[in-house]
Amino acid sequence: IRKGIATEASKTLENTGKIYIKDKFLFINEIKKGIHVFDNSNPSKPVALAFWAIPGNADMAVKNNILYADSYMDIVALDITNPLQMKEVGRVKDVFTYGTHEGIGWSYDPQSSIIYDTEYQIVTKKVKTDCGEGGIGVPIYWGGVAEDSFSSKASTAQSGGATAPSATGQGGSMARFTLYDDYLYAVSQSDLHLFDIKNQQKPNQLTKINLGWGIETIFPYKDKLFIGSQTGMYIYDNKNPAKPERLSIFQHARACDPVVVHENTAYVTLRTGNCGVSPNRLDVVDITNLSKPSLIKSYQMDNPHGLGVDFPNLFICEGAAGLKSFDASNNFDIKLLQHLKELNAYDVIPLDGKHLIMVGKDGLYQYDYSNPQALRLLSVIGVKGK
Repeated sequence: IRKGIATEASKTLENTGKIYIKDKFLFINEIKKGIHVFDNSNPSKPVALAFWAIPGNADMAVKNNILYADSYMDIVALDITNPLQMKEVGRVKDVFTYGTHEGIGWSYDPQSSIIYDTEYQIVTKKVKTDCGEGGIGVPIYWGGVAEDSFSSKASTAQSGGATAPSATGQGGSMARFTLYDDYLYAVSQSDLHLFDIKNQQKPNQLTKINLGWGIETIFPYKDKLFIGSQTGMYIYDNKNPAKPERLSIFQHARACDPVVVHENTAYVTLRTGNCGVSPNRLDVVDITNLSKPSLIKSYQMDNPHGLGVDFPNLFICEGAAGLKSFDASNNFDIKLLQHLKELNAYDVIPLDGKHLIMVGKDGLYQYDYSNPQALRLLSVIGVKGK
């Protein structure tokens, strides 16, 4: 596993995960496989550059020319100055012992250096039999789930733009990694892991803060951290980024729970699924008093996943039910402006008041949302077979 990081030729998307944008570059996670890299200087014509093979990858964050990514149990630092010759420059070993990729869990035993993972595949076969021999042959169709379990011995070997570029990039609401000042934050299922990245090529793990089970996402806003869990939204004061302090918890029914924030309002989506049985809804939360967040209003949704806010525009991914565009100028009367139903939507990143990036099982879509009532499709990067 630890020897598996490499730069490869670009390839077709197959099983998309998280997305990240940094200056002109677009990064799309291929679940447990690595990251697709595109030159997105022209969102109408993204150009595939390379595929970075990173075993067990699900999350990423970029500062300057260093990309931080998970690789099963480790966090790796990659120099991406030249996207066609990405190279590993740092690694923090044995950070995580358990993880999930779209509900499929994996585990790592540091004592034996064994990773246990499972891959699920849907297999359909057409089989000709001798049924009806001498008469009309009847083809039999069989469909099922093949489980290919494996364990891998982890190697113990050490491994040693655009105009006005920004220092850090931007991820979606489903992100488990985020950056603030000279620090990298990564949430696992139960902990907030904090890394000092003053030496960007050599992240140094400082501390681990236990948050309780069911942690899912992290969203930075100004000097605060908003952490989504299956039972509530955690709010942390990050004025001292080396020592985040918990201010409060906004509790809700058990559910999958990403969160985004604008000024004194937090938008939290809750959905049924592997995470819980809560009703599918959007909770709008007043965070004027960060120590006492309170519910403003709940809105019924289909099956909300990731979301993005570029006030007053609010975008919510509804999974198989598509993508929705809202006017959120009035918290008590959030209005649906457009519903794109013929696509699968997982997470979004709104940029610059006009450019929306959306990823789902069907691929990656880019829109111009200058008119939020009529999103204009710019381009599609499709998945294999579609």
